[in-house]
Amino acid sequence: MLVRDAMSTVVLTIGPTHTLRQAARLMSARRIGAAVVHDPDTCGLGIITERDILDAVGSGLDPDRETASAHTTTDVVFAAPAWTLEEAAEAMTHGGFRHLIVLDGDGPVGIVSVRDIIRCWAPARRTVAAAG
Repeated sequence: MLVRDAMSTVVLTIGPTHTLRQAARLMSARRIGAAVVHDPDTCGLGIITERDILDAVGSGLDPDRETASAHTTTDVVFAAPAWTLEEAAEAMTHGGFRHLIVLDGDGPVGIVSVRDIIRCWAPARRTVAAAG
């Protein structure tokens, strides 16, 4: 199975000046765990996750003053839609993260998460177990 089969095509893109509270509200409303952060000044893409926000708030930072740019991961590993789920899982395991931005051409076309991969693999494992 390929990343394109598992990825979510709901890609929330925010700017670097969004506050953590704004990012959290947008992510919560869409029931997603990560947002792409696009910084037009650097032409770069980064990612902010629910864990980044939780860590900031848990350490006492003000979610109304802290901006996404201060908590964005910019050293991002990107996936391609044609990657296998095994390749995506290996990249996540090696890098210690739970989300991959999926790029096709010039921009993001999706995000694949550990949950997406598990959702695809779990039915296949049940089928194999039932056949055995």
